Amino acid sequence: EGRETRLRVVLRVRPLTCTETRRGDQQVVHSLGDGAVHVSAARHDATFGFSAVFDAGASQEAVFEGSGMRQLVELAMDGFSCTVFAFGQTGSGKTYTLMGPLVQSQAQPASPALLGLIQRSFTCLLEQSRSRGSDLTLSASYLEIYNEQVRDLLSPGPPCALPLRWSKTRGFYVENQLSVEFESLEAIVSLLLQGSQRRRTSAHALNRHSSRSHALLTIHIRSRAVSAHPAPGAGCTCPSKQGTLCFVDLAGSERVKDTGSSGELSVEANSINRSLLALGHCISLLAKPRGKRTHIPYRDSKLTRLLARSLGGSGITLMVACISPSSRCLSETLSTLNYASRARRVTTRP
Repeated sequence: EGRETRLRVVLRVRPLTCTETRRGDQQVVHSLGDGAVHVSAARHDATFGFSAVFDAGASQEAVFEGSGMRQLVELAMDGFSCTVFAFGQTGSGKTYTLMGPLVQSQAQPASPALLGLIQRSFTCLLEQSRSRGSDLTLSASYLEIYNEQVRDLLSPGPPCALPLRWSKTRGFYVENQLSVEFESLEAIVSLLLQGSQRRRTSAHALNRHSSRSHALLTIHIRSRAVSAHPAPGAGCTCPSKQGTLCFVDLAGSERVKDTGSSGELSVEANSINRSLLALGHCISLLAKPRGKRTHIPYRDSKLTRLLARSLGGSGITLMVACISPSSRCLSETLSTLNYASRARRVTTRP
């Protein structure tokens, strides 16, 4: 607590798709073990190091256990503000890593082996609550940032834009967002699927289910230890802890000419790329030693405002960089790897 803590950055390399294999794309990314990955292609030969690297054969469970996600859940229960966000090129497996298959619904749930970090974290949270014997109050809010508008994915009716405010005590926050209490795994998974189905997605040349918005699912955790033998007539004097666990599924960076986007899709892509550029700029400045930092421009986008505490404040953050191993995606892959390498130098003070 209060000590400088580096952002934990892990890398996930998805398998080559059937389309990429048929097309004859070469695999240019290779895991070297011990958190190192090597990129080898014409005019490019580079090695990058991360806290962990998950190659194409890694299971969803291996990513959950090896990324440090379980520890993040425990820290959130201890009252810390914890964030995990997935980023990378469109079609690189961000939403799959966080949520599992896109086709699941309440009537057709995904196979347990394919569940993502979010569902596994819910299970871990409820298990920890039972084993600690703490009195836990859980609630969730779910937002998307679409074309620089913040929209509530849980409130009934069509999504409408909500104002983003700032206060000295809370920092940046969304006014009038709906927060829904839940007690069971079924209830929170139902909320997750309900919100995800309302999120903006479109099909283009690189991805049939491209996320057109950044999504932020926040779990608010209020816990109070229950005294096993309270003194007669004494009220519960156990202090409560309030922590948060925020999952951020960033829309994928993309080149408009590669996706064949036009019209509204092109406008969406430009908005996505502008906010990701603002995020990258903030990360570059935060990666400098504290004495050499200049002003961090969080106000440049709605995304950076909402992630300000996670990146440069008092939170604990896990970043999952997702990449394609295909030679066709080389420039975007190198961009994601450089972005992730800079993020490893960012420190916060939880």
